[in-house]
Amino acid sequence: MQSLTATTLEAISLLLSGDAKLWSIIAVSFSTTLKAILIATPVAFVVGCALTLLRFPGRWALISLFNSLLSVPTVVVGLLLYLLLSRSGPFGDLRLLFTDTAMALGQIALAFPVLVAMSLACFKGADRSAWETARTLGASPLRAFGTLILELRYGLAAACIAAYGRIISEVGCSMMVGGNILNHTRNIPTAIALETSKGEFAQGIALGLVLLLLALGLNICIAYLHRRVEGRAEC
Repeated sequence: MQSLTATTLEAISLLLSGDAKLWSIIAVSFSTTLKAILIATPVAFVVGCALTLLRFPGRWALISLFNSLLSVPTVVVGLLLYLLLSRSGPFGDLRLLFTDTAMALGQIALAFPVLVAMSLACFKGADRSAWETARTLGASPLRAFGTLILELRYGLAAACIAAYGRIISEVGCSMMVGGNILNHTRNIPTAIALETSKGEFAQGIALGLVLLLLALGLNICIAYLHRRVEGRAEC
């Protein structure tokens, strides 16, 4: 094995040289996760808002369920989805197993509880008068919901960033339902696992650097949003 310094320099060279294989993996990872977060976010925010504003039997059971799902291992979600999409499963005829669509479905399942739990906390901490005022002035429920979203935009944006950070780095679910197929379902975490097992440490480090830079960027965004929320509270 080469020295860590030499391997890291080789990894940086791979990134800067525009290596087709490497950037294909990065493109698959980002396209799948963005698709998943865009699909999951609107529905999760509606559910979070409904759990805050409405009172109905089983409400606390639902809230407890979503909170419990936060700690479910990604590989368990992958196993459940695999059983559903396999040929002998109820959705086997759709032939979605080992496709990027199956990966997106798994990531939606992982992101959804995070988005619901964090948006629920945002909606609970909001001034209820924003919703009530909008409804009193004749706004439709959809328009009043939009007003509430605008009021809580910083906290909800932080929820999106946290959920995205969870799914971009998960490996268990993607490996099980995606199959780690080059140029199709091989994303950054599964590629790191594969390349390091083969002794290709340069590519693993290169992909790890992408994840580290992304994590740094996401944390900077969350810190910025947190400061904006604190600044508004002080005003």
